Amino acid sequence: MSVLFMSTLAFTVCFMIWMMFAVIGIPIKQQLGLNETEFGILAAMPVLTGSLVRLPLGMMTDRFGGRPVFFTIMMLTVIPIWLIGHATAYWQMLVAGLFVGIAGGSFSVGIAYCARWFEKQNQGFAMGVFGAGNAGAAVTKIVAPSIVVGWGWTMVPTVYAVLMLCTALAFLLLTYSDPAHRVESHVTAGEQLKALKDPNVWKICQYYSIVFGGYVALSLWMTKYYVQEYGFDLKSAAFLAACFSLPGGVLRALGGWFSDRFGAHKVTWWVLWVCWICLFILSYPQTEFTVKTVNGLQTYQIYLNEVVFTALMFVVGVAMAVGKASVFKYISDDYPKNIGVISGIVGLAGGLGGFLLPIMFGALVDLTGIRSSCFMLMYGVVWVSLIWMYWTEVRDADVMRGRHELVAADSLE
Repeated sequence: MSVLFMSTLAFTVCFMIWMMFAVIGIPIKQQLGLNETEFGILAAMPVLTGSLVRLPLGMMTDRFGGRPVFFTIMMLTVIPIWLIGHATAYWQMLVAGLFVGIAGGSFSVGIAYCARWFEKQNQGFAMGVFGAGNAGAAVTKIVAPSIVVGWGWTMVPTVYAVLMLCTALAFLLLTYSDPAHRVESHVTAGEQLKALKDPNVWKICQYYSIVFGGYVALSLWMTKYYVQEYGFDLKSAAFLAACFSLPGGVLRALGGWFSDRFGAHKVTWWVLWVCWICLFILSYPQTEFTVKTVNGLQTYQIYLNEVVFTALMFVVGVAMAVGKASVFKYISDDYPKNIGVISGIVGLAGGLGGFLLPIMFGALVDLTGIRSSCFMLMYGVVWVSLIWMYWTEVRDADVMRGRHELVAADSLE
């Protein structure tokens, strides 16, 4: 249990740092005069590196074990985190953000490291507990604004660099290695990468690009959304944004339990439907229209106030938390021998979603002037996944009655 506890704590810290620009990016945007697209690129830059390294880190975890790989990536990020506080130009922040993003690769390391310490029937729960480290996004929204208000945004990277160093040392002291968890030495990298030819892996990637990529993107975007759409100050906006980020992280363990009990396919199907309905409502922009009635012209307004908006985002956060765990239950069920490399591939896809979506959010706002266009985009992506899941799983097997073993068996043939 100490491995699971320390891995979850370390991943929480890594995710706090990975989401750092969600808060400090707002004063940086004002300081440098960035437009929406430039802000999206800045916020998403660490996500790019964290996504690209997930596959090789997953492969390294299979071959060398999770403990040394996890410790190494934490130590590699300490200096880049500290350097962000001393950057003065936009390009300097982008470059530093790329190196800090390595922390995001800790997911594919920790998920495989933790899962192998548990029996198969409990792996979904274990991976869900570890994945609850996503709540680091919410912790950043609670902690970082207070530091910004008290000492300025440049103090946040300094505090986070010290935090990362202390966490890395604690992780090294309180965790263990088991050589039996490593892939046999004769298995080559080419053989590991054969998973890229499996269409079932790409389907899982699509699901994860929503439940994780969408979660990351919205976590980066929501603080600024509250500031600009509803006029909140930075601390209040970050607190309200945490109503999405916090359940989206800590309830992942619940998703693991649901997946162990009801099956990954059934849980993921319902998660996508909940997201689709909520995103449809969130997509509607603030609207004012005039209708000619028998009593003359009548003007009506349609909009989501901050209470309804926050409630809907909370529901989406819960759904995505459950979905993140259920998607990874696919992996432990269907690919028990190479969890590291498959989780690396799927994590790469999810991370790339988290990188591309904030940039697309910013570009859509610059092009249309409609802030809710980010939800319109997410709605469309979820709709594509629902169609794909129906044609490849629901139509061919009675998923909704729990007989998901048929699909898993077909995917392995």
